[in-house]
Amino acid sequence: MSQPIQSAVRNQLLRSMHPDDFEMLRPFLQPVELRVQDVLVQSGATIDHVHFIESGIGSVVANGVEGKKIELGHVGREGMTGRSILLGVDITPDMTFVQVAGASYQMPAPQLAAAIDGNSRLRRQLLRYVHVTEVQIASTALANSLYTIHERLARWLLMYHDRLDGDDLSITHEFLSLMLGVRRAGITSELHVIEGMHIIRATRGNIRVLDREKLAAIAGESYGLAEREYARLLKPTV
Repeated sequence: MSQPIQSAVRNQLLRSMHPDDFEMLRPFLQPVELRVQDVLVQSGATIDHVHFIESGIGSVVANGVEGKKIELGHVGREGMTGRSILLGVDITPDMTFVQVAGASYQMPAPQLAAAIDGNSRLRRQLLRYVHVTEVQIASTALANSLYTIHERLARWLLMYHDRLDGDDLSITHEFLSLMLGVRRAGITSELHVIEGMHIIRATRGNIRVLDREKLAAIAGESYGLAEREYARLLKPTV
């Protein structure tokens, strides 16, 4: 990626900004490669940079006791990492790592903090993104409490599918088990059920979405609220 032009970037959050606000950030946006397992936000450490993701997926996880982790949400080309910077907080207990390789525009966190301190319009726009991520996390908590593994898995696959080009999702049963906090055997069983409905095709390390509408029907009300909020609040300006 070269020096970004707003109309050409893929990151939807950057594209939703007022053109003058984007131009203010533009000199600080540096293209970087995102490799699988790269840590973008380290739990308990100062956030030095934020990433406006152009391609690939980051996973935001909460760290539990005995090293256990569970996913809180995804971030892809719709958003940015290090959202706590927008709230004046540069250290968070959550961790964000690269789940699918890609690319981003990296920006020093202090520069972004200074920019929003001096620009109420930009701050308001980025706080709308914080709101959407909070809705996503709340929806995850609701899904974990009230919905079956079958429905939760469908929701997760839809969220993954939203953030990638094409219908192939590179993911293992083991990783799905970790992200959803479910035993691997349970994930494998549910994937077989959905595959038997001709909605997906699961092979080693890959899941191909064959019928997104049927996948959404399985997910039901567990999926869609955060996505609708994003569409309502963060429309592209270019």
